[in-house]
Amino acid sequence: MKISPAIVCLGEPLIEFNRPREGDGRTWLQGFGGDSQNVAIAAARQSASAGYLTSVGADWMGDAFLELWKSEGVDASRVTRHPTAPTGVSFVTHSEAGHKFDYLRKNSAASLMTPDTLAADYIAGAHFFHLSAIGQAISDSARQTCDAAITAARKAGVKVSYDTNLRLRLWELDVARRTIDATIARCDIALPSLDDSQQLTGLPAPDAIVDYYLGLGAPLVALKMGPEGSLIATAHERFRLAGHRVEAVDATGAGDTFDGAFLARLLAGDDLESAGRYANVAAALSTTGYGAVTPMPRQAEVIKALSRA
Repeated sequence: MKISPAIVCLGEPLIEFNRPREGDGRTWLQGFGGDSQNVAIAAARQSASAGYLTSVGADWMGDAFLELWKSEGVDASRVTRHPTAPTGVSFVTHSEAGHKFDYLRKNSAASLMTPDTLAADYIAGAHFFHLSAIGQAISDSARQTCDAAITAARKAGVKVSYDTNLRLRLWELDVARRTIDATIARCDIALPSLDDSQQLTGLPAPDAIVDYYLGLGAPLVALKMGPEGSLIATAHERFRLAGHRVEAVDATGAGDTFDGAFLARLLAGDDLESAGRYANVAAALSTTGYGAVTPMPRQAEVIKALSRA
C-alpha cells in the first residue's frame, strides 16, 4: 500500500505569466502559481514530504506542472488529467499599489473536480491536509470536493490547515464570509492574512481578528501581516513575531511560502514561536524575486538568513 506524504494539498495550479516592473511592458516571465500548489512546493523546499491533489489539462501546461512537481519532489501520483478542459492561467502585474492578478481559469480542469473522484485514502494517510478558500470558490463542484476532503481528513484524524485567501472576482463577499467562517470552524490551523481578514471580519486590529477566528473554533491561528510579520495564537499563548527585512520586488506567493514553511517546521517538531519565525523569514525571502515559485527559498537559505537575523 502506498504511504501518503506528510503534507497533502488540494486545489488549482495555475501557469503564471509575471510582468516585471522594470520590463518593456511586453515581456512576461513564465512561471508557476496556484496557492495550494505553492504551499506544497514551499513545504518540499523545507525538506518536508509533500503531495498534491488536483486535475490538470492534457496540454503543455499540464505537462509542465508534472515536470515541476517531479523536480521539486512533490508527489503527484494522484493528480488526474482532464481530456478536454485546460490548465488554468494567471497573469501578474505590478504597480505602486502592489501586485494584481488576472486569470484565464473558467472551466479549468481543476475547477471540474468532483467529490466522487477525490482520493480520500491519500488524504487519510497524511499528517496535515491543506486547502484554501480559492479552491472552494472556483466552482460549486470544487467547493463540494473541498468539503468532502475536509470530512475525509477529520474522519482520519488528519489535521486540517486552511488559508482564507480571498478573491472577490470568484464570489461575493457575503458568500465568501459564510463559507470561510464555516471552514475555519472545521480546521485545526487557520492561516489568514491581515488584509483579507479585515474585509472578511470587519475588524481592523490583528488581535481582534485572531480572537474572532479562535472563537469560531480554530485551535491555532497564524495571522500573516506581510512586512510586519505574523501573529501566532492559541487559546493559551500568543506570539507577535516581527517581519524579516528584505528588498522586496514581488509578494506573489509570499503567504503560501509562509504556510508551507510553517507546516514543515511544525512537522519537524518546532514549537509555535520557532515555526512562526522560520516561516516569516521564508516568506520574506520569497519576495526578493519575481514569481510565486522561482524565488521560494530552500531550507539552507532560510537557516542562513535566520542565523543573521
